[in-house]
Amino acid sequence: MEVLPVDIVALAAVILGISVVLVPVIGLTARFALKPVVEALARVFESRSVDETVRILERRVELQEQQIETLQASLKQIADTQDFDRQLAAPSTADPAARR
Repeated sequence: MEVLPVDIVALAAVILGISVVLVPVIGLTARFALKPVVEALARVFESRSVDETVRILERRVELQEQQIETLQASLKQIADTQDFDRQLAAPSTADPAARR
């Protein structure tokens, strides 16, 4: 079997000539074929991030409600303590002689 020499210049010219046509065709095909897939993935990731954001906001609201309840309990305790201190500091209406 006899092997003929390969003309590199002619081979390169054929490959470049085919590439001039095939590269845009492959690009357009990929754009129209992959566009729906990319849009679907974008919607999935967007909805996932929205759900995660809602969960984070719900958790933050719960923590703020707990803090408000704690502050209300502390405020009530302070008011009760002030009332008690006021009652201790108030002069007694009973007769001082009766206490002896």
